[in-house]
Amino acid sequence: MRQSIVRGFAPLFLLAAGTAGAAIVQHEGHVAPVHEALAKAVAAPTRTPANLARDQYRHPAETLAFFGVKPSDTVVEIWPGGGWYTEILAPYVASGGGTLYTVASGRGLNGVNQMKQANPALYGAVKTADFPAMTAEAPRVPDDTADAVLTFRNVHNWQMGERPFAAEAFRQMFAMLKSGGTLGIVEHRLPESADSALERTSGYTKLSTVRRLAEEAGFRFVGTSEVNANPKDKADHPGGVWSLPPTLQGGETDRDKYLAIGESDRMTVKFVKP
Repeated sequence: MRQSIVRGFAPLFLLAAGTAGAAIVQHEGHVAPVHEALAKAVAAPTRTPANLARDQYRHPAETLAFFGVKPSDTVVEIWPGGGWYTEILAPYVASGGGTLYTVASGRGLNGVNQMKQANPALYGAVKTADFPAMTAEAPRVPDDTADAVLTFRNVHNWQMGERPFAAEAFRQMFAMLKSGGTLGIVEHRLPESADSALERTSGYTKLSTVRRLAEEAGFRFVGTSEVNANPKDKADHPGGVWSLPPTLQGGETDRDKYLAIGESDRMTVKFVKP
């Protein structure tokens, strides 16, 4: 059984993989299964086989259970990319009458729009908006309406480039959420002892940086889970996080070594809007 300690939140929580691929959440000796609809969404035959292969590294049922996402929630997925989590979140929130927003800028919604066109019955209800919304006219998630805002492996992008915008990204995520709403972050983890300059080039970010950005925006830290940890990853690759699968930026160079490591070591962090 894989265990994941949730730190920074008393009393202690444990998150673990249960039977039949479902997760359980244990709190003060009380064990409850992941919502049946979540287990069903993770196991859905409509998921892409290539995406299913990544579950061993991304643990979607355990991750969403840790964040406390309910099928009746209004959920915002920040920068969905090719829609890896969208495949799970869309049917999950639809099962409970919830609402899913996928938000990005420019071509960042191409993957989701293709999903909507290919399967409107499953993804047609997914709403889209700009993120970050940089003009008053940009479509955006209305303030104080979301129960959960989730972003997976994106914070490093907001710190890179000529014009980093991480502070504004966190400010806009804070604005979307209702009081008491959850911000859930999964991010490639840079060791605290590493040179912070690597956050601008390597694709890895320190937990202390994520906490600082969130708390400066007004969030309260709840805790972390080790469900997406990978001790094989030392975050010291010449090509940064992109050396690892699924990118394998180096091609055949050290391919077997990087496949043996697997996907990156990741922090899984939960915040709340007071």
